[in-house]
Amino acid sequence: MQPRTRPIQRFAQAVSKCSAEAAVYGKCVVADYNSIHKDLCAKEFMKLKNCYLV
Repeated sequence: MQPRTRPIQRFAQAVSKCSAEAAVYGKCVVADYNSIHKDLCAKEFMKLKNCYLV
């Protein structure tokens, strides 16, 4: 039986492999942060989410 991976370890691995997607999402959010609203960066978020889940 393999040792259980802690959530923070999985998150760190995901962040390291998805840095490009995270940067694009971050830039989208920061570009218009004074008028942020739901789904403003939905496309970028979905790309980041899909990268994390792979």
